Amino acid sequence: MPLIDLENVVKRYETPAGSVDALKGVSLAVDGGEFVAVIGKSGSGKSTLANMITGIDRPTSGRVVIDGTVVNDLTEGATAQWRGRTVGVVFQFFQLLPTLSLLDNVVLPMEFCRMWTPRERRERAHELLTRVGLGERAGKQPAAVSGGEQQRAAIARALATDPPLLVADEPTGNLDTANAETVFDLFEELVGAGKTILMVTHDNDLAARATRTVVVADGSVVNEYVRQALAKLDLDRLGLAASRAQRVEVQPGAVIVREGDAADAFYIVTGGSVEVLLRHPSGQEIVVNRLSRGDHFGEIALLRGGTRTATVRAAPDGTAELMALDRDAFDELIRESQPAADELRRIADARLDG
Repeated sequence: MPLIDLENVVKRYETPAGSVDALKGVSLAVDGGEFVAVIGKSGSGKSTLANMITGIDRPTSGRVVIDGTVVNDLTEGATAQWRGRTVGVVFQFFQLLPTLSLLDNVVLPMEFCRMWTPRERRERAHELLTRVGLGERAGKQPAAVSGGEQQRAAIARALATDPPLLVADEPTGNLDTANAETVFDLFEELVGAGKTILMVTHDNDLAARATRTVVVADGSVVNEYVRQALAKLDLDRLGLAASRAQRVEVQPGAVIVREGDAADAFYIVTGGSVEVLLRHPSGQEIVVNRLSRGDHFGEIALLRGGTRTATVRAAPDGTAELMALDRDAFDELIRESQPAADELRRIADARLDG
């Protein structure tokens, strides 16, 4: 069972201008021990997604299952207790209580969840602050330390009850580059020790260092294999491409495109696999390649304005799942993104040379 399992989650807000869907049927699974970065434009829905996972907000429809608990079935009181033991939350603006010392800020979640004895709580809080490099500053109030130190103290607080999951919403957004790097290094260390971290960020460079990246565009999660195949697109165009791609399911052995036919779409493999066949001079079709999830095909004829150069069929051992961009969407993508156009042409040339 995944540690995070979102099933068709919709979040709808009512505004004076009408209903707004911040999340549009999002499904997402994250296994224990993963370090997942969630990226997207401002207003894309990425913070709303984090709020669903932490139980800070509730879905309009769908299910949020965290570590086996259906969070949206809990009462408000039960949600607070569940969150205290299951999810450590790290905010962009730290949210430390200003009148308490760093040590007491870290002790507080343990008191709320009634975990350990008072003496053990303080010992654990000091150990956690020492782990994040603040052992000697444990008695300081938040205003007496830097922003980077406050964020590290907030991470120590998030770890206080030893939750399996940390959710960080723009944890480096209020920090300079050096402190952001320190915080990220700490996250990598925690993942190495077995924690699961989901980090919402606007920093693409930091996101690229996570073990997995989830892209949110216009309230939807972009299929990770679409993102992999179109990695040269910026977030705007990636979201547009994902919204225009159509899901196609092909039965085992069925032909998807045939050599000599006119090109009408670009295909990305998102499930199963496909076989590429060429016609031998004897007339027999032979398998020359097998493409799996994240691979793509169909770009050669679209780029060169000709007909299909090979036949592609679903592999005989299973159903193939594809996302298809029609010719108009593909042409628009090529016109508006030179890096993506160059990469697709490079791949097409390599395939023809091969």
